[in-house]
Amino acid sequence: MKKKRYEKLAEDIAALIHGGVLQAGERIPSIRSACAAWTVSPATVFKAYYLLESRGLIQARAKSGYYVQTQPKASGLASSIATTPSEQGAVKTPTIVQVSDLVFSLLESVRDRSIVPLGSAFPDPALFPVQRLAKSAAHALRFVQPETLVTDMPLGVVELRRQIAQRYALADVRLSPDEVMITTGAMEALNLCLQAVTKPGDYVAIESPAFYASLQVLERLQLKAVEIPVGPQGMDIDLLQQALGQYPLKACWLMSSFQNPTGASLSDASKQQLVELLTQHQVPLIEDDVYHELYFGTQPPKPAKAFDHDGWVMHCSSFSKCLAPGYRVGWVNAGRFSQQVQRLKLMTTISPSIPAQAALADYLQHGGYDRHLRKLRQHLQQQYQAMVAAIQRHFPDDTQISEPDGGYFLWLTLNPAINSLTVFQQALVEGISIAPGPMFSASQQFGHCIRLNYGALKVEEIEFSIKRLAGLIDGVG
Repeated sequence: MKKKRYEKLAEDIAALIHGGVLQAGERIPSIRSACAAWTVSPATVFKAYYLLESRGLIQARAKSGYYVQTQPKASGLASSIATTPSEQGAVKTPTIVQVSDLVFSLLESVRDRSIVPLGSAFPDPALFPVQRLAKSAAHALRFVQPETLVTDMPLGVVELRRQIAQRYALADVRLSPDEVMITTGAMEALNLCLQAVTKPGDYVAIESPAFYASLQVLERLQLKAVEIPVGPQGMDIDLLQQALGQYPLKACWLMSSFQNPTGASLSDASKQQLVELLTQHQVPLIEDDVYHELYFGTQPPKPAKAFDHDGWVMHCSSFSKCLAPGYRVGWVNAGRFSQQVQRLKLMTTISPSIPAQAALADYLQHGGYDRHLRKLRQHLQQQYQAMVAAIQRHFPDDTQISEPDGGYFLWLTLNPAINSLTVFQQALVEGISIAPGPMFSASQQFGHCIRLNYGALKVEEIEFSIKRLAGLIDGVG
């Protein structure tokens, strides 16, 4: 497979290190110098340096730049660059999760409308077709059959499930409407799936960093997190395979496309490898695919579910990130675990709001959903470009920026001397919310990382907010 540009750059620099051209303790070219020397963008250099740092070949020094490690790893060049980068060479000891206090402080901050919501989990509400949805709600309720208010409760409104099944077909997943169950947002779907296949004390493989809500679910269900590193190309499947040999994993929970917080996506080949691996070990894959529709290219990514032939993938998604957050309508296709998941739902919430489901079904059928999605993706890509450009102008040169192909999050790796929790606290005082790295880790890693939401601000607001945040980071460093 052809190497990406940042991989080739990292390979060239690694060759200079192994060949003695760049020696231990020596400063390597700055971001600006590397851009000029290799004719590449700052983002490409950041990503290449991240690869080299994660493999132990270079290290960042506070306010000084990058230096060759005093004892760089002697592993072969190809193996040090070609594989997915990670912060670990081995699977970490399973962790009992305790992140809720930090998460609740972030959620409290984004509810304050005077706070700049760079830490928010949702895009700008102005991007959603609120008035058109209201029209669909009025139209759907005018023609609703009274008996359906009862008969549609267990699985959900038939027309909505039919519309969702059609969208699955576009993603190369063939299923009937009866294989879809409507839930109260994707979080209920994910919770039900995890409850269906685990009991307290069980081991669950999760991403590292991971979406903080997944950590909260593990905390609530008293499950042990086995953290598998995520690099620019998604979860490290080799380390997942290692974890499968070390621990009796009962489930694997991940985002296969536009992962929150890093924005990373697995390739189709990696998704297929992942599904085959877990199927071989008979470990359920709980796939959180809420950003599926928010891709930047011309074609949507395939979900891991597209490679599932034996029902081991439990696919969860919702309309909360791309259409109607407050409607709280999600769904699950739970494969071979459908009956267990349905029974758990009947024992808890029974059904989301039937009127909300009917409104969304009407909108999907008559409201121009694909037109809305095209416009939304265009806005998000413009916001992404604006934020990356602002970060490159105002943040320190050694800031590493993720390169997502969709979604609305950027993952920033700052100088190791900078404490993202301190930045979080000081930013709140200045009226800015960010998401600090430790809230995305069961073991409180990523202390010098932050997640920023580029979809939460209008393009004209991004420059000013990023400049303010950069000033705070410079003060902390």
